Amino acid sequence: MALIVQKYGGTSVGNPERIKNVAQRVAKFKMLGHQVVVVLSAMSGETNRLIALAKEVQPNPDLREMDVLVSTGEQVTIALLSMALMELGLKARSYTGSQVKILTDSAHSKARILDIEEHNMRADLDAGYVVVVAGFQGVDEKGNITTLGRGGSDTTGVALAAALKADECQIYTDVDGVYTTDPRLVPEARRLKTITFEEMLEMASLGSKVLQIRAVEFAGKYKVKLRVLSSFDDEGEGTLITFEENDKMEQAIISGIAFNRDEAKITVLGVPDRPGIAYQILGPVGEANIDVDMIIQNVGADGSTDFTFTVHRNEYTKALAVLKGVQSHIGAREVSGDDRIAKVSVIGVGMRSHAGIASNMFRTLAEEGINIQMISTSEIKISVVIDEKYMELAVRVLHKAFGLEQGA
Repeated sequence: MALIVQKYGGTSVGNPERIKNVAQRVAKFKMLGHQVVVVLSAMSGETNRLIALAKEVQPNPDLREMDVLVSTGEQVTIALLSMALMELGLKARSYTGSQVKILTDSAHSKARILDIEEHNMRADLDAGYVVVVAGFQGVDEKGNITTLGRGGSDTTGVALAAALKADECQIYTDVDGVYTTDPRLVPEARRLKTITFEEMLEMASLGSKVLQIRAVEFAGKYKVKLRVLSSFDDEGEGTLITFEENDKMEQAIISGIAFNRDEAKITVLGVPDRPGIAYQILGPVGEANIDVDMIIQNVGADGSTDFTFTVHRNEYTKALAVLKGVQSHIGAREVSGDDRIAKVSVIGVGMRSHAGIASNMFRTLAEEGINIQMISTSEIKISVVIDEKYMELAVRVLHKAFGLEQGA
């Protein structure tokens, strides 16, 4: 007998029929003798509907009241699934985040989990119940409802699995696993049987939308065995995300290609090359609560330097305005930008023991006439910034160059 935590996303519980299908799937695990905790998202589209309602009433909604509002979506699905399980003759009990209690900090709309009281859940599991928990939400020390940010149900599932020391956390979604890249872009993309936490963390941070990055961080930290599966495929084994590197002789050097078109580039030209100039440029950006990603600094022979960095495209205009405001203070000749860029990354733990990955990547892009504007590396990834119009081509040719297609 195993203790399994299953998380189902919005499309999996999008209507009563799909909720009944989830109940049938849960029942199969229960009949095999497993203890099951189910974490649910709101029905697909429901959170967006609630946000739109709020903005009709208050254009810039109060964050505390927003959490009260959007947390109701999951309350609907957990009650409906519990009813569906009862119709199948199973004992089931639903819990909101505050009923569990999933204790968080007080950062409304982006709260972080501090602790989970698992006693009531354990008692219910021992009594033969299926425990159904609302994802995405918790409660702070003052009793205020909090939410964990979009995609937070993944984090709830992993956190419950960690607290309960579950044998496996299964994330059911509308895809049947983690692929070498987005199969909508590259039809030859291959589903991975396993991937390491390190690789999944890089893929999530670099644009892959399969799992919320905080969920992967949580799973890696607490050694939670994580599996991504399709809620519409009963036979698939999905992708196992593991903390053990696959040591097979035939292990792929590169596991996947990630891409992100949500970035913009800002360049500060002709600033004096002196100690503290990087802080003078990025300090005001940080104070405006703008996250910076890739950074490049080039020093010229004349003693001046050019400083280039990337930000999220939604914050491009704001960041540009901040820097134009301090341009004369830092002695910059010009501040320019480009919001038509994309980031493409190759990821794989095999990079640690194989040379020539960067040269293969750069040669492949050069052969297609794709100019590289920025480069960033880590032990297991290489990212490049290119013109947005070449993004899809870059992903396809790199996928082929590293032999990631099916049957390779």
